[in-house]
Formats: sequence, C-alpha cells, structure tokens
Amino acid sequence: MNLLQQIVARAKANKQRIVLPEATEERTLCAADRVLADGVADLILIGNIDKIHDLAKRLDLKHIDKATLIDPENCERSEEYAQLLCELRKNKGMTIEQTRELVKNPLYLGCMIIKTGGADGQISGALSTTAETLRPALQIIKCQPGITCVSGAMLLITKQEQYGEEGILVMGDVAVTPMPDANQLAEIAVCTAQTARSVAGFKEPYVGMLSFSTKGSAKHEVVDKVVEATRLARKMEPTLQIDGELQADAALVPSVGQKKAPGSHIAGRANVLVVPNLEVGNIGYKLVQRLGNTIAIGPILQGIARPVNDLSRGCSVDDIYYMVAITACQAMDVKK
Repeated sequence: MNLLQQIVARAKANKQRIVLPEATEERTLCAADRVLADGVADLILIGNIDKIHDLAKRLDLKHIDKATLIDPENCERSEEYAQLLCELRKNKGMTIEQTRELVKNPLYLGCMIIKTGGADGQISGALSTTAETLRPALQIIKCQPGITCVSGAMLLITKQEQYGEEGILVMGDVAVTPMPDANQLAEIAVCTAQTARSVAGFKEPYVGMLSFSTKGSAKHEVVDKVVEATRLARKMEPTLQIDGELQADAALVPSVGQKKAPGSHIAGRANVLVVPNLEVGNIGYKLVQRLGNTIAIGPILQGIARPVNDLSRGCSVDDIYYMVAITACQAMDVKK
C-alpha cells in the first residue's frame, strides 16, 4: 500500500466532515462524487443546489445526494453566522451589513460552519486564489495556539528509499511565508513535524534544519537564524527530534552526516526538512520533482487551528480527491 492509499485508508477509518465551497465547479463535483462513493469523508457542498443537481446529472454522478448541500444565498443559519462574524471582526470595524454579505461568500460560509462545529476542514482553490482561500480562514478560524504564521508542507516521494522514511520526506515551508524570522521558522519546524505525523504517518519525525552550513562550517546571519530557530523549536516542543544547522547532504546521507556533524542524532536520518526561506523551499521541491523524478504532493497548509487547504487552479480530480483525504487526516490530529 503506497502513501496515498494509506492516507485514504486512514480517512475512511475515521470519517471527517469536509467542506467543498466550490461545488458548482466540475472537477470539484466529480471528486466529491468519488469521495462519497468510496466513503472517504462526509461532505458539505456549498453552491446553488439546482446547479449542483444539474451538473451532477450531466456528468452522470451517482452519489452527490449523500452530501449535505447548502445554498449560500439561502442558508437557514445565515443570520446566526453573520452575527458571530460581526462579533469576531468588530475590532476591525466590520458592520452587520457587511458580514451579512460576507456569509453569502462560500469560502466565508464554509469557515463559519467549521467555526461553529459543523465541519472539520475545508478545501478550495479550483476557482479561488490562495489569498481568497486564506483570508476567511485567518479571520474566522485563526492560527493554532502558539503559532503566528501559516506555512505549507510538501510530501516528497522518491524511489531512493535509503532517504527519509523509506523514500518519503516532508519539506516546509514551500508555499506561504517568504522570509520567516527565527521564531516563525521554529513554528514552521514544529508544524511540519506535525504534518509528518498526521498526514505522512511518521511515528517519529526527525527534523533537519537546513542551511548552506553544517555546525559552524560557515558564518552568516542566515546561518545564525537557523541555529536560533532550532533552539526555539526545541523550547516550543521539548520532545521534538530536531537538529541544525545542517546542509542537505549532512541531513540525508549517513556517511556525510557522520563526517560533517559527528554526534548529531538527526544527521543522516532526517525525514523532515525545514528550509530557511520560501525561495529555497519552492525552488528545491520543484527541482527534485522535475530532475529527480520525485512525486510531490501538496502544498498542505499548516498552522491554522482547523485544516483549510488550497488547491491549484489547474488541479485535477485526483488532486482534489486526495486533498480531501489529507485534510481529513489533519482534522483527526487536531481532535487528539
């Protein structure tokens, strides 16, 4: 059973309630039908109900009626959600008239459903930008306790099984925070380890804090940031297996790790890689994806109090299907 099959199996074993707020989008509805047919999650589909039914009929989808369908223009709890959103945003000067309009937006409505306990996670992005996906999540659901920044992790699956967890690694941040400071980088490390547990199923994440230096081999303020972030991450989560600063080869290759970082409990065995900034993460995962024939799954958003994930607008039905399962696994972890 490969990693994606394992993720789907975990989702099926403990079904979560996932919101798809772009339910009148063809790929989303096809993925929803497959999720419902396979019993991967319970779904809440937001959109004009007549349009959803018409699209399902045209696409010959047989399972959409298993979902809960909500019309954002005619939701029976709209006023309740508007009042709560107004209370949440009153310090920003938002009025009840404004929030009554906002809760008609499917992305805001989905986050209000999660906020009030009606769902466990949300996925959008087939039609929406990352900013449009994140804005309501940060305004309504907010970050996890002790976390101040959102980040994105990528699952990397390589045929080189001597690396990571039998060829599986988790890398962050590859998607959100361009230039994290030491505190944010520590948060990214803790969150990426959490993703490694909840989504990749790692029993013990071994976090390598990457740099162009290993244990003082180079001096630079960027290296100092990684060293400080490692210290802060240990303080945030004392049981976390983490070390840095490490070059990528020292983190991954046992013989190199022993030579460059003797005595390190992470060098040569890292299965979670934390990069010093977004530029490195985004370039790095795309290089190994294209040149190293590595499967890259994600990005998986992390740091939000309840999972909200973002899709590429070029996503496939498969992408949406597996992101539902990934979001469900994150939701299970939140409930622990």
